[in-house]
Amino acid sequence: MLISLLYHRFYFFANYAPLCYNKIKLNIIKQGITMSGHSKWATTKRQKAVVDAKRGALFTKIGNQIAIAARQGTDPAMNPSLAMVLEKARLANMPKANIERAIARVADKSAAALIEEVYEAYGPGGTGIIIEVATDNKNRTLPEVRHTVEKNGGRFADSGSVMFQFKRAGEIVIAEKSEDALMQALEAGAEDAEEVEDGIEIITSDKDLMKVRQNLIDAGLTVTSAELKYIPTTTVSVSDEDGEKLEKLLDAIDDLDDVTAVHTNAE
Repeated sequence: MLISLLYHRFYFFANYAPLCYNKIKLNIIKQGITMSGHSKWATTKRQKAVVDAKRGALFTKIGNQIAIAARQGTDPAMNPSLAMVLEKARLANMPKANIERAIARVADKSAAALIEEVYEAYGPGGTGIIIEVATDNKNRTLPEVRHTVEKNGGRFADSGSVMFQFKRAGEIVIAEKSEDALMQALEAGAEDAEEVEDGIEIITSDKDLMKVRQNLIDAGLTVTSAELKYIPTTTVSVSDEDGEKLEKLLDAIDDLDDVTAVHTNAE
């Protein structure tokens, strides 16, 4: 009896245990694949959330610029400033509904009025930084910008202490890259022009930006961007280490919703 029982147990383990083991192993592999897929999807969702957040922040910035430009008139044919910002919105694939809401803020008496402010700061290596914001509450925005600057290795500066190193000017980029395009840019009224990675960068006076942009379009050139900027008149060389710190600082500032533009005089 005992010998028979031992024989049956030996027979079971010898014949069926490998099958059970293989089945368990297969289940583990399947679970591993499923779990791996879930992990990948979770990562994808996180990445998508980051991209969506960045797109949302960009649309907020452009929306504020549209609302400010629309104060001069809601018809882009009669308001070149608005036309330029709408072109920027188009290139960013900003939804039409967002654009219409931004323009409608001008007529909405219940909407908080946007205020344009300019802040100044010093970055690593003695670099100068100009920060443009559009806000409906500067008592919220100013401390937020100051905290971000100081948290990331910068120093908030008094008004005028950095600005003298910059000038307000127009910057236009055209897609074409050739000697003829450079000559056409100068003939259109550019103060300066040079080839860059994505075309030709053209500098104009702040008052001539609209006129030069239109001259370039009339000449058959492709204008990919046109906006007013703070262009440095004095540049500062930075080390690789300071350059990395500065890039981190500028990214942190630019990530703030109320910030519309950041400029530096770092080479």
